[in-house]
Amino acid sequence: MTGRAEAPGTRPARPPGGEALRWLVAPWTLLVFFPLVVLTTAFWGAVTVLIALVSRRAAFHTGEIWAACLTWASFVRVRVRGREQAPRGSSYVIVCNHQGFYDILALYGFLRRQFRWVMKAELRRIPFLGWGCAAIGHIFVDRRDPQQAIASLEAAKPQLEGGVSVLFFPEGTRSRDGRLLPFKKGAFVMARQLGLPILPVTLVGSAGVLPRGRLFPRPGTIEIHFHPPIDPASAPNAEQLAQLARAAVESAL
Repeated sequence: MTGRAEAPGTRPARPPGGEALRWLVAPWTLLVFFPLVVLTTAFWGAVTVLIALVSRRAAFHTGEIWAACLTWASFVRVRVRGREQAPRGSSYVIVCNHQGFYDILALYGFLRRQFRWVMKAELRRIPFLGWGCAAIGHIFVDRRDPQQAIASLEAAKPQLEGGVSVLFFPEGTRSRDGRLLPFKKGAFVMARQLGLPILPVTLVGSAGVLPRGRLFPRPGTIEIHFHPPIDPASAPNAEQLAQLARAAVESAL
């Protein structure tokens, strides 16, 4: 025997026949799903901008419809476990692992919580998608400019009340193989400053549906696991808070 054994849960399981299934639905993906992505993004992006002129909270729900429709149209099911861990009406700093593009659809369509995403500034330039996100109040940060990123987070703080949360991918990028990367501390600094509980969330199965570097999704199931919130005062600093949250997220992988 060569090499070393991996700890259980460190690498997502590859379902048998996954690649064959991906190519089996490829004609549907090319002829129906991809055009639907373009059309629904343009339509709901424009509707979001208009509704946001009246209410950002109401406009957020158009994104839920968009994400749920695209998930169903690609034969992907989303199951949510532990939703009772996070009562509605409370605001949180939500931290979640990041496996692929379908993380966005699963969270937006099925989290059932008002939140504002922390996303890279380049996404703001995408027609309709970026315009809609900006109209709702999602938070764009330039990762190349730490000072600007801090300023963007500071400007977003007044939004985080009355049940509106902020959502981070604290790994900072998508994992290439599903293993959980180290957590950056920005989300945990913000939680301590605002006194908001940290809500760890684990996504399971997204990497199998559309891994990094792949173009065609395959049918499958994504699970969203809520974990008990973490009091930001339960650790002496942001680094240790990050370790607590990472351990919670990893426990469901």
